Amino acid sequence: MKQDGPLSHLIRQLSILPGLGPRSARRAALTLITKKDDMMFPLIKALQEAADQIKTCPVCGALDDTSPCRICNDPSRDKGLICVVATLTDLWAIERAGGFRGIYHVLGGVLSALDGIGPDNLNLSDLQSRISDAPPREVILALPATVDGQSTAHVVMDILGENASIKVTRLAHGMPIGGELDYLDDGTILTAFQARG
Repeated sequence: MKQDGPLSHLIRQLSILPGLGPRSARRAALTLITKKDDMMFPLIKALQEAADQIKTCPVCGALDDTSPCRICNDPSRDKGLICVVATLTDLWAIERAGGFRGIYHVLGGVLSALDGIGPDNLNLSDLQSRISDAPPREVILALPATVDGQSTAHVVMDILGENASIKVTRLAHGMPIGGELDYLDDGTILTAFQARG
């Protein structure tokens, strides 16, 4: 039986979110409805605050409630070291690891012919302007080790290639910590040999 109304609309909206299918959305909606005071009303408030206050950093493309973002404004960060990432979740992963003290540039995705994402859909022109305005000493490409990620890295290298004084590096690929050779695929083993140091 197909229903329509506020609950069905809430379920449909929740099911749009990544990682939530119809069943998970239904469970989440029912939990929110039955725990309005503890869960739903605080969630509504948090969503409204995020919608009102979070903006895209004009320097790096990250999201924050300050402009420029906290990382770009942090005087302890090394401004001569820019890490280029595909998405904000990649930035968060690097920050979580805690070893990088430079600044970032978020592209907003990777090139993908299948998804219709070309160079104009990424934050590449801002990167080019940023590099020409204040050339860093090093740019680290922290892009996915996928075909689309590698294609994006080549485009970024072409942009950076115009300034020979900039050192361009990439994250190492290969053996994960705790990985056993017998369980790794051939491509990972080959990459680990090629990137050995």
